[in-house]
Amino acid sequence: MQYGSPSPLRTLLLMLILFDHGTPRGIARFLPGHTVTRAKQRGWDTLSNGDLLAEAERAGFDVFVTADKNIQYQQNLSGRRIAVVVLSTPQWPLVRLHADKIAAAVNAAAPGSYVEVQIPYKS
Repeated sequence: MQYGSPSPLRTLLLMLILFDHGTPRGIARFLPGHTVTRAKQRGWDTLSNGDLLAEAERAGFDVFVTADKNIQYQQNLSGRRIAVVVLSTPQWPLVRLHADKIAAAVNAAAPGSYVEVQIPYKS
């Protein structure tokens, strides 16, 4: 499921990306040129998803990467400026095999968009 339409110009810009507490840190290596920050580094690891998204937007983050597949049901994402990229699993051995797919989703993210990156359990 995807909301918003990615802008070709957006992929040329460097983005400020926030990783949720369950997002594997290794993904950052596949996002060259972007600034990646973990929620815990900001002291936001105890915030609810709604508060976390609000803080991230106030701080100017462009993309939020999470493995919380329920976020679209728990939060009203319409009207948000931050793009949300959801990983189907946070398991690094699987995620690393599909890092290019994740990087493509992040690079294509447009303000307010939502995309789920499906990571198969077998490669």
